[in-house]
Amino acid sequence: MLLTRSRPDWHIPENRITPERIATAPRRRVLGALAASLALAACDDSEATATGSNSGGPSNGAGEVDPSASLYPFESNPDYVLPKPWTRFDLAAGYNNFTEFGSHKQIQAAAQALPIRPWTFTIDGMVEEPVTFDIDDLLHRMPLEERVYRHRCVETWAMVVPWSGFALRHLIDLARPLGSARFVTFETFEDSSVASGQRAFWYPWPYTEGIRLDEARNDLAFIATGLYGKPLPKQNGAPMRLVLPWKYGFKSAKSIVRMRFVDAQPETFWNTVASDEYGFWANVNPRVPHPRWSQATERPLGTRDEVPTRLFNGYAEQVASLYHNPVDAKWYR
Repeated sequence: MLLTRSRPDWHIPENRITPERIATAPRRRVLGALAASLALAACDDSEATATGSNSGGPSNGAGEVDPSASLYPFESNPDYVLPKPWTRFDLAAGYNNFTEFGSHKQIQAAAQALPIRPWTFTIDGMVEEPVTFDIDDLLHRMPLEERVYRHRCVETWAMVVPWSGFALRHLIDLARPLGSARFVTFETFEDSSVASGQRAFWYPWPYTEGIRLDEARNDLAFIATGLYGKPLPKQNGAPMRLVLPWKYGFKSAKSIVRMRFVDAQPETFWNTVASDEYGFWANVNPRVPHPRWSQATERPLGTRDEVPTRLFNGYAEQVASLYHNPVDAKWYR
């Protein structure tokens, strides 16, 4: 739908949109008292710095040109457009959660060690036939588009950015899951020789996330390969990441290498580390506080404003039917 006087439920007034700045990447936490102190620090973006350039690509770890760069920008999907200004690119690429490279936000430089070519993506589990794709071959198989989405972190910060990629349902159609499959899991790369955070032996590497198959088929679920009309910067999850705009950001796994179909609810990274703070469902719900802070309000990054949090991050019209009791059900159960 085009933006008209009849605004869709997820529409954001221009004065509510983050003035481009701070990153996106769903995850982070440390154990015990260290976790608490870092999490509180993470809720303050006052130390975020602007980088001014896309230092994540279009080149890979060896300095080679990203073969997909010529495909961008993708055509914008008019059903998912929000008015500018959006969160600035330099800020979205400069303030990131990416536990594989550290437990702080400024991991941009460290993430450049990640080689993104060659990159393969495997689909297996309860499917008709397991298959592995090269990332560039996969891009040529998918209907590519750009969508502007709201992003809400469990740490209470929020932003608005344009993702490039394709609807997850197209990948599921390609996968041909069996009728007995009920959940989809996503697994990220594992290589501690380039990702120093993965040397933290107390974490359950590799990073994994999972959603129900009916959630994955929802049209909002998205596989992002680009940001701001360019290939994804490495710190934002290159070369492909999951984007689930109605859930807290840690559900959106980065730099994924595998999608697996299963028949039972899977164990996931943060839910395994601290299930009371990082639940499996993780739907944005202003009525259910985090154990250590309220979720009733959020702060658009780059501002000091506190604005009301919307149920399902403003996407209730598209996803509420997936849940029996969307308002009161605790997101972390």
